[in-house]
Amino acid sequence: MKFNMKSGVLTVLNKEFARFFGDKRMVVMTLLLPGILIYSVYSFMGTALEGMFAPDRDRVPTIYAVNLPESISKSAEAAGLSIVRIETGEVEVVLERITLRDADLCLVFPERFDELVDAYDVRAQTGAAPNIAMYYNSVEPNSFESYRGMVVLLDVYESSLANKFDINNGIDNADRATAEDMSASIISSMMPMLLMIFLYSGCVGLAPESIAGEKERGTIATLLVTPLKRSELAAGKIISLAVLSFLSGLVTAAATILSLPNLMGGGDEGFIDAGIYSAADYLMLAFVILTTILLIVALISIISAFAKTVKEAGTAVMPLMVVVMLVGVTGMFGGAREETVFYLIPLFNSVQSMSGVFSRDYSVANVAAACLSNLVYACIGGFALTKMFNSEKVMFTR
Repeated sequence: MKFNMKSGVLTVLNKEFARFFGDKRMVVMTLLLPGILIYSVYSFMGTALEGMFAPDRDRVPTIYAVNLPESISKSAEAAGLSIVRIETGEVEVVLERITLRDADLCLVFPERFDELVDAYDVRAQTGAAPNIAMYYNSVEPNSFESYRGMVVLLDVYESSLANKFDINNGIDNADRATAEDMSASIISSMMPMLLMIFLYSGCVGLAPESIAGEKERGTIATLLVTPLKRSELAAGKIISLAVLSFLSGLVTAAATILSLPNLMGGGDEGFIDAGIYSAADYLMLAFVILTTILLIVALISIISAFAKTVKEAGTAVMPLMVVVMLVGVTGMFGGAREETVFYLIPLFNSVQSMSGVFSRDYSVANVAAACLSNLVYACIGGFALTKMFNSEKVMFTR
């Protein structure tokens, strides 16, 4: 019986796919459940964080002031803020209420504040400028929001006292960053790290069972004594695991992108929009993800081939997980590099490519270099796995 490369690889592919899709529990646990959990957890986190840190828009802030000048009172009324006047002796009681989150803000103005402001000469800088004490509770969202609003009001009032020129007066579109730019910036800072973790998780959930698991059960010996070439076996294992891991990574990545608006508190306002990317962007991303999976599968397969059991393989691949996470974190700092040499470094090149695609600022040549280098590294890994399959010492040590 003669085997060629094509039929041999297809034989392994059919075997692996039948093993995976024939186990409904494995399909649910590997493909569907991670995506459902990620979407649910991220959406819940976004809702919980928004509830914890977002101020209550329906609540009227309780603001108290000592020696409140008329000038500030009129500005506050114009801004829709109601300030209750109190005496100096009542300050401690109000501060205690702020600590207990029963009040939001307390301002203490010096006596004759307006007169002190008029008398203060900025150029001479003689004496201290009139000081306003503001007490608030930064843990309480409504208190902190009241503090920020009052700071803005006082800054505007201070500017009006010596208004020599204006900045962006009457200009509504001074910030030239678009909503698409904002979405791309947020997504590009988070998704490379998350994707690398998801891709690794999908690979590590499948590869050890396929390699070390068959060694542990003794079924790998049956494959090795068939006319199947060891190179065909290695290629079939890597390709089949890559396809299954790609499906797992695709589901989890889609769930993450869909849950990002909820996680970031976007809600219905469209703060994050994944629709800003074109079909070409998604195609580039798909090539990067697929070649990255091939590389990760090859690495995990090599490590698993040394292990005697699935449990031992799971322990042995832990250092690789740390490396993947650390490399993924680099995507959070700055955009994609322009130098091609960075796109030849294993794993790091994938993060750089993902950052570039998500930020919509990438070089096709650099992404192509990353994909080709990943393929080369995966082929080297396949060659190394073939050598291990040829080693009786490695494959039959149990």
